Amino acid sequence: MTKNPVIRLKSRESARLRLGSPWVFSNEITMDAAAKALPPGTAVSLAAPDGTVIGAGYFNPKSLISIRLLNKTPRPFDAGFFAERLRAALALRDKLYDAPFYRLVHAEGDGLPGLVIDRFGDTCVVQITTAGMDLLEDAILAALDQVIAPKHVLLRNDAPSRTLEGLDAEVRVVKGAPPSPLTVQENGINYLADLSGGQKTGWYFDQRDNRAFVARLAKGANVLDAFSYTGGFGVLAAASGAQHVTFLDASEPALAWAMKAAEENGVGEKCHAVKADAMVELEKRAANERFDVVICDPPPFVRAKKDLESGARAYRKLARIGATLTAPGGYLLLASCSHNISAERFALECAAGIARSDHASATLIHQSGASADHPVHPALPESAYLKALVYRLA
Repeated sequence: MTKNPVIRLKSRESARLRLGSPWVFSNEITMDAAAKALPPGTAVSLAAPDGTVIGAGYFNPKSLISIRLLNKTPRPFDAGFFAERLRAALALRDKLYDAPFYRLVHAEGDGLPGLVIDRFGDTCVVQITTAGMDLLEDAILAALDQVIAPKHVLLRNDAPSRTLEGLDAEVRVVKGAPPSPLTVQENGINYLADLSGGQKTGWYFDQRDNRAFVARLAKGANVLDAFSYTGGFGVLAAASGAQHVTFLDASEPALAWAMKAAEENGVGEKCHAVKADAMVELEKRAANERFDVVICDPPPFVRAKKDLESGARAYRKLARIGATLTAPGGYLLLASCSHNISAERFALECAAGIARSDHASATLIHQSGASADHPVHPALPESAYLKALVYRLA
């Protein structure tokens, strides 16, 4: 058995853990001098108040989430451990998808808090967000080589959350030479992604199923893809029979990738790009334009709990403008990737915004989260961050 430093829970602080939560907060443990002296990322054993070991993970005395549990019993967190978890994650994705383009590891959902791995064929993008996982980088990369042996591996360790763990930001190639742009296969479409310079890992696999749903509504439609990024929704809509697609985004490089993907899929003539602040442009167009399908997939409006009320108002405003832009009988998708706003509050704000438009009625026809390669930890509702609602407006 691995000899780890032992961190003890305070009395009556184990209820959440009995329900399976992998997070232990700083106010739930005995933070004595010995614990405070441990370096961030130290592997520890977690003990109940009576001293019985109930889990093992890594510890950061400087973080609100002090311990992230990896296992029920102490064991070495080595390449063998990570290979076991990666094989389990891979087995799920092999059942879900025919091509190797997916999120291979989704942090707590795959039993590996602080670690995200997106797979793009023979290229993997690894994102490490916690001090504990940062110390285990060599074991993670060795396990990745054992399990799928990618030709190219890029570390995208530039998430803002790393600063909360006392970590520096970096983007670094650790194997091969990842192509730029890289072709992403999804829903029968070839997209283009900039893995090193794009947002997050360069692509958002989480909206895969929602893109496919909206595409079924787009045949013969005039489509507005707002906050389009590299065209995930819009290119598929065009390829699925949309009459015309407008990409709207503030990023010129992202719009260029969207248009290039449209051209490579033979639908470039149906699409055009507008570079502008999306909220400003949407409000301007709402005065005199209408679309059959409107897609609003913005960046997070609620980045922290303190932003909840202002972010909720922003979602309400976006719902009102998006609904106004939607023609009678048309369809509106509203999405949020902010885990700090609940699904219930998001739906309430969307309903309030639509009610302030000039539509006589609205029907919610589809509600979902992220695709299945983003599994949700059952004891962590926070990990169900993505919310997507599709309405038919009359």
